[in-house]
Amino acid sequence: MNKVFYWSLVAALAGFLFGFDTVVISGADKKLQALWNSSDVFHGSFVMAMALWGTVVGALFGSIPTHRLGRKKTLWIIGIFYSVSAIGSSLAFDPYIFSTFRFLGGLGVGVSTIAAPAYISEIAPPQKRGKLVGLYQFNIVFGILMAFLSNFLLSDIGDNAWRWMLGVEAFPALIFTALVSSIPKSPRWLLMNGKESEAKKVLQKMDLDEAETDILNKTAINPPSNSRVELFSLKYRFPMWLTFFIAFFNQFSGINAFLYYAPRIFEEGGLGENTALLSSVGIGIINLIFTLIGINLIDRLGRRQLMYYGSFCYIVSLSLVGCAFFFAWEGVLIPIFLFLFIASHAIGQGAVIWVFISEIYPNHLRNTGQAFGSSIHWILAAAIPSFVPFLFASIGAGTVFMIFAGMMVFQLLFVHFIMPETKGISLEQLSEKLSSKT
Repeated sequence: MNKVFYWSLVAALAGFLFGFDTVVISGADKKLQALWNSSDVFHGSFVMAMALWGTVVGALFGSIPTHRLGRKKTLWIIGIFYSVSAIGSSLAFDPYIFSTFRFLGGLGVGVSTIAAPAYISEIAPPQKRGKLVGLYQFNIVFGILMAFLSNFLLSDIGDNAWRWMLGVEAFPALIFTALVSSIPKSPRWLLMNGKESEAKKVLQKMDLDEAETDILNKTAINPPSNSRVELFSLKYRFPMWLTFFIAFFNQFSGINAFLYYAPRIFEEGGLGENTALLSSVGIGIINLIFTLIGINLIDRLGRRQLMYYGSFCYIVSLSLVGCAFFFAWEGVLIPIFLFLFIASHAIGQGAVIWVFISEIYPNHLRNTGQAFGSSIHWILAAAIPSFVPFLFASIGAGTVFMIFAGMMVFQLLFVHFIMPETKGISLEQLSEKLSSKT
């Protein structure tokens, strides 16, 4: 199990780069807009959102390298993308070159949401799969915390502080690239590609019980006769709907809009610039603590129960944030309500989404199914934050947060009436069970 944990941890470090890359731009938000004298629409939809549009492209096409090159090699390529993106964006001197390098980092984020959870789910025993795949989410929020902390520490070093904020990502990116070389290829991917002897060497190192090994060997070496059936066929309609809704509601909670613009939102609530950056660090700490709680509960309480808790707390916290903006409750109230919001996300959607999507498809369609879920997630993650500056200026922050609260009522209904429990079931048994629900 120690080896499986190490392999999972290395793959999950892609999540650290995901979190760092996604949030580090928040510290440079207003400085970049002033530097290039950008309009709210251009700044929000182009400069700030270009990495997210890269993520959309990565999510749409990331299943191709994940399937053809394998999970391990794809993770190594992701590390190279992050490294080049960090260095290039930190040296850029106009918004177009800057956005090009940010787009490259976004490609890494999009592909990582397919390759990393797929790799971990395929090496993890069923009873520990939630916790091990959850390492990916833990690293996302750890990366978010480090980005907020880095931005705060570098904020006073001069006019070019934003260059250092973006450039420091190159160091963990290069370390991740080196570490990926030390992990084996996914045994399920090897078996599906006819590399049985290589797969058996990896399986011998894994802590699988006899029943799980038998299921893996029978199913993966001899994939079902209809393995070429299109993902969008009737047979896989139920897993597809599950994927769509969990990804849809993840972003209509407003989580990425908040993370991208956390300092700006705190300033809208009456905090000074430095206090806003420091409050962002607090967001990162709360996110980390409650993600750890979620990861430790996900294999005990299950995915569905955590989504219940998260949905209720989403509705309460987002409603309070909306009211705080409507009634001008300035001071500490807005940070407190936003801390509750981030805790709601961390223990619910944050802990569950990548685990759940990686579990509900058969081996031969896992990368394609995850690509579908990642694409829905990242299209919305790009579109929603793109309009935040415009929406705040036009309809107000209070209205925006109340819309997000309303969407979480619908998420609660989805969890209650549709979402199944997936804990403790082998990937092969689970895919058979869900694909039969047409």
